[in-house]
Parts: sequence; C-alpha cells; structure tokens
Amino acid sequence: MNNVRIIVAGPRGRMGQEAVKLVDRTAHFELAAVIDRKHNGMNLSELEGFQGFDAPIYSDVEECFSHIEADVLIDLTTPEVGMYHTETALKHGIRPVVGTTGFSKEDLDTLERITSEKGLGCIIAPNFAIGAILMMKFSQMASKYFGDVEIIEMHHDRKLDAPSGTAAKTADMISAVREAKVQGHPDEKETLTGARGADVDGMKIHSVRLPGLVAHQQVLFGSDGELLTVRHDSFNRASFMTGVKLAVETVMKLDVLVYGLENIIE
Repeated sequence: MNNVRIIVAGPRGRMGQEAVKLVDRTAHFELAAVIDRKHNGMNLSELEGFQGFDAPIYSDVEECFSHIEADVLIDLTTPEVGMYHTETALKHGIRPVVGTTGFSKEDLDTLERITSEKGLGCIIAPNFAIGAILMMKFSQMASKYFGDVEIIEMHHDRKLDAPSGTAAKTADMISAVREAKVQGHPDEKETLTGARGADVDGMKIHSVRLPGLVAHQQVLFGSDGELLTVRHDSFNRASFMTGVKLAVETVMKLDVLVYGLENIIE
C-alpha cells in the first residue's frame, strides 16, 4: 500500500493528540503537516509533548493546502471551523475525514455536491469508536420490535454541542425504521421545562455533561414486562482511533460523501 500523506487539524486537542500518534505508529501513514491556530511557522516537534513528531505547523488553512501535498485531512476541531476546513480541503483535492459534529443538513448537502463535482471521498463520523457504531446498529435493529425508546448520552463538561452527534445519529437511524410515536402518558406535563428531554418523532434524548466522563450512551427500549438497554462507553480518546484508521483507509477508495461509519462497516 502506498503511503497516505495526512494533515491533522487540531493536534493539541485531546483527540488531535491521539490522531498524531496514530499516524506516527501506522506504517503506511505519513504526517505531512498540522493545522493549529497558534504556533504558525513552527515545527510540531518544538511543542511540549510532541518531541520527535516532525511536521510543519500552519495556521492558515488555504496556505497549508496550497503548499503541502497531502491525500487526507483528519479534522478533529470544532463545529465553528470544521465545515470551513472540510470544504476547503475538498476544493484542494484533499479527502477529509471529519470527527467534528454539528453539521447541518444544509452543510451536508453542500459537501455532497462538492464531493460529487470533485469525485473525491469524504467521511464525516459523529463517532469513531467501533463499539459505538455497533451500538447504533443494534439500536436500529431493536427499534423494529420496541417502539418506546429513550436515549441518554453522557459526555465530559467541555463538550460544546447537545445532544451529541452520536445521539442525533442514533435517533435518525431509529426513525428510519420506527413509526413515529408519542411516548408517555397523553396528559404528561413538564413541571420543569426540559425535564423530559428533547423530542425526535416522539422519542426522547437526554444529555448529561459532567467532569470525569468521556463519551457514553445508552439506548433504553421499554415494553410490557421488560427493558432492553444497549450501551457503549469510551473511557479514553484512544478508543476512537481504530475508527479513524479505518476511515482514512476507506476514504481513499471513495468518490462520495459518507455520513457515519456504520455505512462502511459491514
């Protein structure tokens, strides 16, 4: 396999640090550059914690993509800049693998159009943990038989979006096979606004944000006399790297936009 030259956006973040390590330890991956809002013009090896990681640092995305020959962008930044990075990468012929959540339907439509025009692959994944993907798939299977479902997602208190991209994607997958149904008592009233969570086709999503958590989700299915719980827990960011590696290798073979790793896992 030819080396895949990779640019990592957000290397100083907790996910970004793991991505840099992944690229370094994978024989057919090569770290071409990193994008960081600080330290422009420096080398990654000059930063604390990155000794031995040789890659130029760029703060200007256009400059980076214009000067660096690369195959893939791994973007693990924030919703505010993720769309810009993804769109710009595609315009420069670079395939994005994106772990940033918060893309709107309009954003996805725009990216789908660009990938089609360019004939380039792009993977956007609300969650890179293989176990989380299986949790979503199992939940979709269960929803064919259990119509009453609630999703509880739990993340660290630095997470910006709620509900999580994983919870929203799980709800979308369930909605695709579940008939919309209003759950609970028909005369139910919230005495505190928001107590019952967000509503998606009658199912509820609850978001928990606490220090000490990383990424956790349980999907509860209720029926007469029984409860089915499908749960996944990520205890560290390294748990996401198997999915990132799979996405990088897969995106090189694609010429379309793929939203969600469940679409590339058989």
